[in-house]
Amino acid sequence: MSKSWLRQGINRVTRVLSRSEPKNQSDFPILEGHPAAQQHAEIALDTHATVKTNIKKLVKEFRIYRWSPDHPTNKPFLQSYFVDLSDCGPMVLDALQKIKAESDSSLSYRSKPTIITPLPHMFRIKDLLVDLTNFYQQYKSIEPWLKTRKPPNDGREYRQSPEDRKKLDGLYECILCACCTTSCPSYWWNPEEFLGPAALFNAYRWIRDSRDDFTGERLQALTENQKRLYRCRTIKNCTATCPKSLNPADAINKMKTKRLLSQPVKWLESM
Repeated sequence: MSKSWLRQGINRVTRVLSRSEPKNQSDFPILEGHPAAQQHAEIALDTHATVKTNIKKLVKEFRIYRWSPDHPTNKPFLQSYFVDLSDCGPMVLDALQKIKAESDSSLSYRSKPTIITPLPHMFRIKDLLVDLTNFYQQYKSIEPWLKTRKPPNDGREYRQSPEDRKKLDGLYECILCACCTTSCPSYWWNPEEFLGPAALFNAYRWIRDSRDDFTGERLQALTENQKRLYRCRTIKNCTATCPKSLNPADAINKMKTKRLLSQPVKWLESM
Protein backbone atom coordinates (compact mmCIF):
# COMPACT_ATOMS: atom_id res chain seq x y z
CA MET A 1 0.00 0.00 0.00
CA SER A 2 2.78 2.38 0.99
CA LYS A 3 4.78 1.45 -2.13
CA SER A 4 1.80 2.23 -4.36
CA TRP A 5 1.27 5.57 -2.67
CA LEU A 6 4.98 6.42 -3.02
CA ARG A 7 4.97 5.49 -6.73
CA GLN A 8 1.95 7.72 -7.40
CA GLY A 9 3.66 10.62 -5.63
CA ILE A 10 6.82 10.22 -7.71
CA ASN A 11 4.78 10.18 -10.93
CA ARG A 12 2.96 13.37 -9.95
CA VAL A 13 6.22 15.19 -9.16
CA THR A 14 7.69 14.03 -12.47
CA ARG A 15 4.69 15.37 -14.41
CA VAL A 16 4.90 18.76 -12.65
CA LEU A 17 8.61 19.07 -13.30
CA SER A 18 8.18 18.14 -16.96
CA ARG A 19 5.61 20.90 -17.41
CA SER A 20 7.83 23.55 -15.82
CA GLU A 21 10.91 22.63 -17.86
CA PRO A 22 11.16 24.22 -21.33
CA LYS A 23 10.70 21.73 -24.09
CA ASN A 24 13.82 20.89 -26.02
CA GLN A 25 13.34 22.00 -29.62
CA SER A 26 15.44 19.09 -30.82
CA ASP A 27 13.14 16.52 -29.14
CA PHE A 28 10.83 15.14 -31.83
CA PRO A 29 9.73 11.65 -30.64
CA ILE A 30 7.77 11.00 -33.83
CA LEU A 31 10.97 11.42 -35.85
CA GLU A 32 13.11 9.05 -33.79
CA GLY A 33 15.25 6.90 -36.04
CA HIS A 34 15.15 9.50 -38.83
CA PRO A 35 18.16 11.79 -38.28
CA ALA A 36 17.73 13.68 -41.57
CA ALA A 37 14.09 14.48 -40.80
CA GLN A 38 15.07 15.44 -37.25
CA GLN A 39 17.64 17.90 -38.63
CA HIS A 40 15.15 19.45 -41.07
CA ALA A 41 12.64 19.89 -38.24
CA GLU A 42 15.24 21.68 -36.10
CA ILE A 43 16.10 23.99 -39.02
CA ALA A 44 12.40 24.74 -39.56
CA LEU A 45 12.00 25.68 -35.90
CA ASP A 46 15.07 27.92 -36.02
CA THR A 47 13.78 29.60 -39.19
CA HIS A 48 10.38 30.14 -37.61
CA ALA A 49 12.00 31.77 -34.58
CA THR A 50 14.11 34.00 -36.87
CA VAL A 51 11.03 35.06 -38.84
CA LYS A 52 9.16 35.95 -35.64
CA THR A 53 12.12 38.02 -34.47
CA ASN A 54 12.43 39.72 -37.85
CA ILE A 55 8.75 40.66 -37.86
CA LYS A 56 9.18 42.38 -34.51
CA LYS A 57 12.21 44.28 -35.83
CA LEU A 58 10.64 45.04 -39.25
CA VAL A 59 13.50 43.20 -40.92
CA LYS A 60 13.30 42.77 -44.71
CA GLU A 61 15.33 40.48 -46.91
CA PHE A 62 17.09 42.06 -49.91
CA ARG A 63 18.39 39.65 -52.54
CA ILE A 64 21.11 41.46 -54.46
CA TYR A 65 22.86 40.47 -57.68
CA ARG A 66 26.57 39.86 -57.06
CA TRP A 67 29.45 39.42 -59.50
CA SER A 68 33.06 40.53 -59.32
CA PRO A 69 35.67 40.88 -62.10
CA ASP A 70 38.22 39.73 -59.53
CA HIS A 71 36.69 36.26 -59.87
CA PRO A 72 35.63 36.10 -63.53
CA THR A 73 35.11 32.32 -63.50
CA ASN A 74 32.54 32.53 -60.71
CA LYS A 75 28.95 32.74 -61.91
CA PRO A 76 26.73 35.67 -60.85
CA PHE A 77 24.50 34.93 -57.89
CA LEU A 78 21.88 36.53 -55.63
CA GLN A 79 23.06 37.20 -52.08
CA SER A 80 20.62 37.78 -49.22
CA TYR A 81 20.98 40.66 -46.76
CA PHE A 82 18.61 41.40 -43.90
CA VAL A 83 17.94 45.06 -43.12
CA ASP A 84 16.06 46.46 -40.13
CA LEU A 85 13.62 48.88 -41.78
CA SER A 86 12.86 50.54 -38.45
CA ASP A 87 16.40 51.92 -38.55
CA CYS A 88 16.62 52.65 -42.27
CA GLY A 89 15.40 55.30 -44.71
CA PRO A 90 12.41 54.68 -47.02
CA MET A 91 14.32 54.33 -50.31
CA VAL A 92 16.12 51.34 -51.86
CA LEU A 93 19.27 53.47 -51.90
CA ASP A 94 19.03 53.84 -48.11
CA ALA A 95 18.95 50.06 -47.75
CA LEU A 96 21.95 49.65 -50.06
CA GLN A 97 23.92 52.25 -48.13
CA LYS A 98 23.08 50.51 -44.86
CA ILE A 99 24.15 47.13 -46.24
CA LYS A 100 27.42 48.56 -47.54
CA ALA A 101 28.15 50.37 -44.26
CA GLU A 102 27.15 47.64 -41.82
CA SER A 103 27.16 44.27 -43.60
CA ASP A 104 29.32 44.15 -46.73
CA SER A 105 31.67 46.98 -47.70
CA SER A 106 32.54 45.20 -50.97
CA LEU A 107 29.07 45.89 -52.46
CA SER A 108 29.22 48.22 -55.47
CA TYR A 109 26.40 50.26 -57.02
CA ARG A 110 25.67 53.60 -58.66
CA SER A 111 24.30 56.46 -56.60
CA LYS A 112 20.75 56.35 -58.04
CA PRO A 113 19.71 52.73 -58.58
CA THR A 114 16.08 51.85 -59.27
CA ILE A 115 16.41 48.09 -59.10
CA ILE A 116 18.42 45.63 -57.08
CA THR A 117 19.49 43.68 -60.15
CA PRO A 118 21.76 45.59 -62.54
CA LEU A 119 20.46 47.33 -65.65
CA PRO A 120 19.88 44.62 -68.28
CA HIS A 121 21.89 44.09 -71.46
CA MET A 122 24.80 46.22 -70.29
CA PHE A 123 28.41 45.24 -69.61
CA ARG A 124 28.92 44.48 -65.91
CA ILE A 125 31.72 46.20 -64.00
CA LYS A 126 30.89 44.71 -60.60
CA ASP A 127 27.71 43.73 -58.74
CA LEU A 128 25.09 46.39 -59.61
CA LEU A 129 27.58 48.61 -61.43
CA VAL A 130 27.34 48.63 -65.24
CA ASP A 131 29.33 50.41 -67.94
CA LEU A 132 27.31 53.45 -69.11
CA THR A 133 30.07 54.96 -71.25
CA ASN A 134 28.21 54.42 -74.53
CA PHE A 135 24.95 55.63 -72.98
CA TYR A 136 26.48 58.97 -71.93
CA GLN A 137 28.31 59.39 -75.24
CA GLN A 138 25.02 59.00 -77.07
CA TYR A 139 23.40 61.52 -74.75
CA LYS A 140 26.26 63.95 -75.44
CA SER A 141 25.87 63.46 -79.21
CA ILE A 142 22.40 65.06 -79.25
CA GLU A 143 23.93 68.27 -77.79
CA PRO A 144 21.66 68.59 -74.74
CA TRP A 145 21.96 72.30 -74.24
CA LEU A 146 20.27 75.46 -75.55
CA LYS A 147 21.60 76.52 -78.96
CA THR A 148 20.83 80.03 -80.22
CA ARG A 149 21.94 82.28 -83.09
CA LYS A 150 21.97 85.55 -81.17
CA PRO A 151 22.36 86.73 -77.57
CA PRO A 152 19.26 87.37 -75.40
CA ASN A 153 17.52 90.69 -75.76
CA ASP A 154 18.30 91.83 -72.23
CA GLY A 155 21.81 90.38 -72.36
CA ARG A 156 21.10 88.10 -69.41
CA GLU A 157 18.67 85.26 -70.15
CA TYR A 158 16.46 83.78 -72.85
CA ARG A 159 12.87 84.34 -71.83
CA GLN A 160 9.94 82.07 -72.52
CA SER A 161 6.19 82.54 -72.24
CA PRO A 162 4.27 80.43 -69.67
CA GLU A 163 2.50 78.67 -72.55
CA ASP A 164 5.77 77.65 -74.21
CA ARG A 165 7.24 76.65 -70.86
CA LYS A 166 4.28 74.37 -70.23
CA LYS A 167 5.07 72.48 -73.44
CA LEU A 168 8.22 71.16 -71.75
CA ASP A 169 6.28 69.47 -68.95
CA GLY A 170 6.87 65.73 -69.16
CA LEU A 171 10.17 66.27 -70.99
CA TYR A 172 12.63 68.03 -68.69
CA GLU A 173 12.08 65.61 -65.76
CA CYS A 174 14.32 62.85 -67.18
CA ILE A 175 16.97 61.78 -64.63
CA LEU A 176 19.10 59.70 -67.07
CA CYS A 177 18.63 56.51 -65.06
CA ALA A 178 18.89 54.48 -68.32
CA CYS A 179 15.87 52.30 -67.43
CA CYS A 180 14.15 53.12 -70.72
CA THR A 181 17.18 52.54 -72.91
CA THR A 182 18.18 49.24 -71.31
CA SER A 183 14.62 47.90 -71.60
CA CYS A 184 14.43 48.58 -75.35
CA PRO A 185 14.84 45.51 -77.64
CA SER A 186 15.88 47.73 -80.55
CA TYR A 187 18.72 49.08 -78.43
CA TRP A 188 19.76 45.59 -77.29
CA TRP A 189 20.56 44.59 -80.87
CA ASN A 190 21.84 47.95 -82.19
CA PRO A 191 23.51 49.85 -79.31
CA GLU A 192 26.23 51.26 -81.56
CA GLU A 193 23.82 52.74 -84.14
CA PHE A 194 20.44 53.32 -82.47
CA LEU A 195 20.61 56.19 -79.98
CA GLY A 196 18.04 54.63 -77.68
CA PRO A 197 14.98 56.12 -75.93
CA ALA A 198 16.81 58.27 -73.36
CA ALA A 199 18.98 60.16 -75.86
CA LEU A 200 16.10 60.60 -78.32
CA PHE A 201 13.73 61.70 -75.56
CA ASN A 202 16.18 64.41 -74.49
CA ALA A 203 16.72 65.40 -78.12
CA TYR A 204 13.00 66.05 -78.42
CA ARG A 205 13.10 68.10 -75.21
CA TRP A 206 15.38 70.63 -76.98
CA ILE A 207 13.54 70.41 -80.29
CA ARG A 208 10.38 71.30 -78.38
CA ASP A 209 12.00 74.25 -76.59
CA SER A 210 10.78 77.54 -78.14
CA ARG A 211 14.05 79.28 -77.20
CA ASP A 212 16.20 76.95 -79.32
CA ASP A 213 17.08 78.15 -82.82
CA PHE A 214 18.42 74.85 -84.22
CA THR A 215 15.31 72.68 -84.44
CA GLY A 216 15.83 71.86 -88.12
CA GLU A 217 19.51 71.06 -87.64
CA ARG A 218 18.74 68.81 -84.69
CA LEU A 219 16.19 66.83 -86.71
CA GLN A 220 18.59 66.65 -89.65
CA ALA A 221 21.35 65.26 -87.45
CA LEU A 222 19.05 62.54 -86.13
CA THR A 223 17.92 61.42 -89.60
CA GLU A 224 21.16 61.59 -91.58
CA ASN A 225 21.63 57.99 -90.51
CA GLN A 226 18.27 56.18 -90.63
CA LYS A 227 19.29 53.90 -87.77
CA ARG A 228 19.74 56.69 -85.24
CA LEU A 229 16.02 57.45 -85.01
CA TYR A 230 14.05 55.03 -87.16
CA ARG A 231 15.26 51.86 -85.46
CA CYS A 232 12.51 52.55 -82.92
CA ARG A 233 9.65 50.07 -83.44
CA THR A 234 7.31 51.67 -80.86
CA ILE A 235 7.38 48.63 -78.58
CA LYS A 236 6.91 51.03 -75.65
CA ASN A 237 9.03 49.15 -73.11
CA CYS A 238 10.67 52.51 -72.48
CA THR A 239 7.41 54.11 -71.40
CA ALA A 240 6.44 51.14 -69.22
CA THR A 241 9.71 51.13 -67.27
CA CYS A 242 10.24 54.88 -66.74
CA PRO A 243 10.29 55.57 -62.95
CA LYS A 244 9.18 59.16 -63.61
CA SER A 245 6.16 58.06 -65.69
CA LEU A 246 7.48 59.86 -68.79
CA ASN A 247 6.67 58.79 -72.35
CA PRO A 248 9.78 58.43 -74.55
CA ALA A 249 7.87 56.43 -77.18
CA ASP A 250 5.48 59.32 -77.76
CA ALA A 251 8.34 61.82 -78.03
CA ILE A 252 10.13 59.64 -80.60
CA ASN A 253 6.96 59.32 -82.70
CA LYS A 254 6.45 63.08 -82.62
CA MET A 255 10.01 63.60 -83.90
CA LYS A 256 9.37 61.18 -86.76
CA THR A 257 6.17 63.03 -87.66
CA LYS A 258 7.83 66.42 -87.40
CA ARG A 259 10.63 65.27 -89.68
CA LEU A 260 8.23 63.88 -92.29
CA LEU A 261 6.13 67.05 -92.32
CA SER A 262 9.23 69.16 -92.92
CA GLN A 263 10.20 67.25 -96.08
CA PRO A 264 9.23 68.16 -99.67
CA VAL A 265 6.50 66.11 -101.36
CA LYS A 266 9.01 64.58 -103.84
CA TRP A 267 11.13 63.27 -100.97
CA LEU A 268 8.10 61.69 -99.32
CA GLU A 269 7.01 60.05 -102.59
CA SER A 270 10.45 58.47 -102.98
CA MET A 271 10.17 56.68 -99.65
